[in-house]
Amino acid sequence: MPMPARGPGRPSLSNEALLDRALVLFLESGFERTSIDAICAAAGMAKRTFYQRYGDKLTFFKATLERAIEEWILPLEALEACVVDDLEETLLRVGRRLVTNVMSEDGIRLLRITNAESPRIPEIGAFTYEAGTRRTIEWLAGLFHRRLGCDAAEAHNAAIVYMYIVVGGPPTATAWGVTLDADEVDGNIRYAVHVLLHGLLPKTDGSAAPERKELPDSAAAELERLRGENEQLRRMLVDSMLKSQVP
Repeated sequence: MPMPARGPGRPSLSNEALLDRALVLFLESGFERTSIDAICAAAGMAKRTFYQRYGDKLTFFKATLERAIEEWILPLEALEACVVDDLEETLLRVGRRLVTNVMSEDGIRLLRITNAESPRIPEIGAFTYEAGTRRTIEWLAGLFHRRLGCDAAEAHNAAIVYMYIVVGGPPTATAWGVTLDADEVDGNIRYAVHVLLHGLLPKTDGSAAPERKELPDSAAAELERLRGENEQLRRMLVDSMLKSQVP
C-alpha cells in the first residue's frame, strides 16, 4: 500500500519511522526508481534536511535495508526453542521455523530486493550474511558437533549444507514466482532433512548394508513426487544461471 505523503509543518518523523516509510517505497520500486523526492514527500521532509541527515540515497538505502533485516532475522533464542531430544525432529522444527520466516511476506520481499541489489551493492549481501546467516550456521554447527560428535570442520560443512538444501529451496522457488502450497513446502523440508541425516546410497565399504525396507505405496508415491519437484527446481536453477550469462 503506498505511503501517504506528510503535509508540511507536521512534526518530523523519528529516524526509525522514516526508514520504515522509505522501505515501502524501495520494496515497491527498487533502488533506482525510488527518488529522493518521493522519499521526502512521504516523510514530509525537505531535501536539504535529507541530505544533512544521510548524505546521499545509497547511504540511506543501506540504512533502510539494514534496519529491516535486523527486525526480520530470527533471534537464536527462537531456534533454541525448537530443540528436543530427537535430532531429526529438532532439525525439522528448526527448518520449519526458518523457512516460515524467510517465506513470510516481508522475508520474500527482502530476499528479492537483496538478490537484485547485492551484485551492485555487495555490502547489503555481506550485512545479511553477517547479521543472520553466519550466526545461524554457527548455531547449527554447534548442534551437529554436540549431537553427532563430528569435528568442527565437518559440523560447519553440515550446517552450510542444511541451509542450502533444507532452508534455501522453497524460499528461492517462491522468490522466482513458483507457487508452493504448505504441504509441498513441508514435504521438501522433511525430505531434505532425511537426506542430510541418512543419505540415499547404501554402504560401499564392504560392511553389510542395513536391510532396505519396502516403502508403503503412499510413501513411495510421495518420495517420487518430491524427487520430481527437486528435479524441476534443479532445472530452473540451471536455466536461470544460463540466462544470467547471456550478454
